[in-house]
Amino acid sequence: MKIKWFDKPQKHDYPAAASYLNLTMRQDEAENVAAELKQADMTEFAAKDIFRASELSLLGVSNSHVERDTAQIIRGEKLSPLLLYRNKVNGKLIIADGYHRLCAVYKFDEDAVIPCKIV
Repeated sequence: MKIKWFDKPQKHDYPAAASYLNLTMRQDEAENVAAELKQADMTEFAAKDIFRASELSLLGVSNSHVERDTAQIIRGEKLSPLLLYRNKVNGKLIIADGYHRLCAVYKFDEDAVIPCKIV
C-alpha cells in the first residue's frame, strides 16, 4: 500500500509540537524550536530508524489516534510529515509531532521512508 504525504507539515502541527515540547523545556524554548522547524528544510528517514533513534515503543492498534491514521492510509488520504527535534543535552531524538502517524505507517511498512523536518 502506498502511503501518501503532504508536501509539508500542516499549519496546526507546529503549535502541537510546541505544546508537546513545552513538557520538557520552557515555553519560550519550545516556541523557538517550533519556529526553527517552520524554517527547516524537508528531509526523509526510514520509519524503523526514527523509532530506534527516539527510543519509543510502537503504540498498539487499539490506540484511537493510530486507528484514525491507519484509516487515513487505507483511504489513500495524505498524512502530514513528522516534526523531529534533536535534544542537544542528551542527543535523544524527540518526535515533537507525528508519533501516532509514525506508528500507523510502521504497521504497514517498517522500511517506509517518512518525510519530516528536523532541527
